[in-house]
Amino acid sequence: MKAKSIKGKSTAEIKSALAESMADGFHPTLAIVFLSVSQDRKGISQFLDEAGIAVFGSSTNGEFIDEDIETKSVAILLLDMKKEHFRIYADEFKSNNYQETAKRITQEAKKEFEQLAFLIVTSNGATDGEEILLGFRKTIGEDVNAFGGAAGDDYAFEETWVFTNEWGSNNGMVCIALDESKVIVSGIATCGWKAMGTEKIVTKSEGNHVFTIDNEPALDITTKYGGLENISPDNKDLLFEIAANFPLQLQRGSGDPVMRPPLVVDWTDRSFFTSGTVPQGSKIRFSLPPDWDVMEKVVKGVQKLKEGEMPEADAVVVFSCAGRILSFGPMMNAEIEGVKNVWNVPMVGMFSNAELGRMAGGNLEMHNLTTCCIALKER
Repeated sequence: MKAKSIKGKSTAEIKSALAESMADGFHPTLAIVFLSVSQDRKGISQFLDEAGIAVFGSSTNGEFIDEDIETKSVAILLLDMKKEHFRIYADEFKSNNYQETAKRITQEAKKEFEQLAFLIVTSNGATDGEEILLGFRKTIGEDVNAFGGAAGDDYAFEETWVFTNEWGSNNGMVCIALDESKVIVSGIATCGWKAMGTEKIVTKSEGNHVFTIDNEPALDITTKYGGLENISPDNKDLLFEIAANFPLQLQRGSGDPVMRPPLVVDWTDRSFFTSGTVPQGSKIRFSLPPDWDVMEKVVKGVQKLKEGEMPEADAVVVFSCAGRILSFGPMMNAEIEGVKNVWNVPMVGMFSNAELGRMAGGNLEMHNLTTCCIALKER
């Protein structure tokens, strides 16, 4: 399989880049499209469709095809994968039927391919990614090979989009179903955040609403460990500070911990809502503010993936949490460059609102502050 990455700041620039990429006889069949909500997703989808290219698309909080991070732009990975080796499915969420929607898509995909892997993007910040993954596991099995992310909207947190050729939704999902007997799909989710302090118990929670930790209000114990001051609703930067630097690390029986940053505070009882479920009685640890080691761990994790599972790749797709660039700023380029250099093949990536994948030795879960790297190779 041949792959090429293109990018641009307008529809006209993308049209020109596409034409240039095909000038040597390259005929892509599939486009993985990551773009800003400020771009014309319908227009871009239309001319890709007219060129006979299937579209798997998501809005983002930033996009890249190399170590140069772009904003308000379009980044596309073009693949000439055989059409009989993949299918694209899309569906709306109705009445929060996340699990049922995932089951419906996977049941259709099972009719096409015996061995399946998936790339997934979802829209709407309220979407329960864990319910979607549960639907995949119930239909395909616990070992289902799936990775993806939640769409962004340039940090507005208002309206996100996923789309394909003639369809788009601010409350739905798009999947690429891949025939694993023909396309090798290997990926890893890595966060790299270091834990601090002893394990603590979530003494009261409901779903993703964490009330108390060690019988203290969740906000109070978190800010105390972070040494944060000015803890009031008037501090508009408080949640960004906590989420980007002191997220909860939900401990698991196996595999790496799962990051659960607080996203919304209930000031009436100083509880907070996290990005995913935090079961009552579960164990958590707090995080140290990130440093260079965090990025190095991600690159080393991807290198181990290459050495252990995927010595060669045709293309790479990356879903990296928007919170990482808030934490690292310009240093984030170094992590992306490190990931790019592992295989040194065409790549596309986005900064997402959540990440879907499997950490080394862990379960398929929804993550935050995490980088998911997926390598593809057609047999």
